[in-house]
Amino acid sequence: MEIKRKKIQGVLNILSFNRHFYVIGLSILAIIIFSLLYIECSNIILYSVIGSFVYGLLMPLIISAYVYDYSGYYNLNWLKACDIDTQAKNIININAGFDETSFLIKNKFPKAELQVFDFYNQEKHTEPAIVRARKVSLTYPNTRQISTKHIPLEDDTTDIVFLLSTAHEIRNNDEKVLFLKECHRICKPTGKIIMVEHLRDLPNFFAFSIGFTHFFSKKTWKTVYKKAGFSSFKNIKFTPFMSIIINKP
Repeated sequence: MEIKRKKIQGVLNILSFNRHFYVIGLSILAIIIFSLLYIECSNIILYSVIGSFVYGLLMPLIISAYVYDYSGYYNLNWLKACDIDTQAKNIININAGFDETSFLIKNKFPKAELQVFDFYNQEKHTEPAIVRARKVSLTYPNTRQISTKHIPLEDDTTDIVFLLSTAHEIRNNDEKVLFLKECHRICKPTGKIIMVEHLRDLPNFFAFSIGFTHFFSKKTWKTVYKKAGFSSFKNIKFTPFMSIIINKP
């Protein structure tokens, strides 16, 4: 199935799924402006406050447009840097309730058997953005619902496990370790886990300000992968704001 994205689909998704943040942010900005005008503060303070809010609201959209709409993220050509076997037979793609990549992966590996799993838990994953995303997400045929504690596959059966903008939704580090242990268990000794994530680092702080805390640091990921039993950890920057993290059993 061919997936056609709109030119600014990434920005539209951010606005749609996180509109509550923008409504709250603009409401707070309006209150602050009226308050500052009421007390007749200096123009420097007024313009500084307005500038800070505008930056905080617009910069995530600009970076999202760059990363998701203009960097080539969804053409999957960045996989060339992962040194993967193009003849891989067994591929797993795991999402957290919003799947934009399974059809693309299948198109990239037409001869492979692709299985898709969704670890979304409506009791744990209650953020409005995820709930809204699920309403418009395409569902790959035969997608199976799983828990982060168990992937229903035999040991050493998978060539590639994809975790694309997904794993950060597991907020608890102990749960991350359990989940990654399952990924390790199902992965062949010659297989790979390919994860793409924003990191909690300086570029993403400038991009998302306080919102960068929704992501995790390279140190955190390296620690949980090590605890899960992986023998290697490779981080490749895909744009200054996204990282491709490759792990081998």
